[in-house]
Amino acid sequence: MKILETEIQINASPSRVWSILIDLQKYSEWNPFIKSAKGMVGIGEKLEVLISPPNGKEMTFKPTVKSVIENSEFSWLGQLGFPGIFDGEHIFTIVGNENGCLLIQKEKFKGLLVPLFWSSLDSNTRAGFELM
Repeated sequence: MKILETEIQINASPSRVWSILIDLQKYSEWNPFIKSAKGMVGIGEKLEVLISPPNGKEMTFKPTVKSVIENSEFSWLGQLGFPGIFDGEHIFTIVGNENGCLLIQKEKFKGLLVPLFWSSLDSNTRAGFELM
């Protein structure tokens, strides 16, 4: 398994960050990496997500929502082809602190094709996370 992780301190309450994070229809207004996201935020729901990594090719995928913990965690699992070929679990974690909250963004990649694409993922996807 390969993991990418970034974090940023946000001077807003966890509930404010949460409300923005789960408002999928507005991603295009603030998110340069995830250009659009459609669907319902509920465990087991299918989303349609368009990512635009810097120096990479735009890609649409249809992940399944894995976790929805209000003001704390939102995650989905996307798979290329069959499970175990190229799986990516995207996890947003919000941790409240005295200055607002810390937003941690993580992607856990696993599968047979991950080693072949890792250098591109590590540079392009990480850059996209940082832009977001």
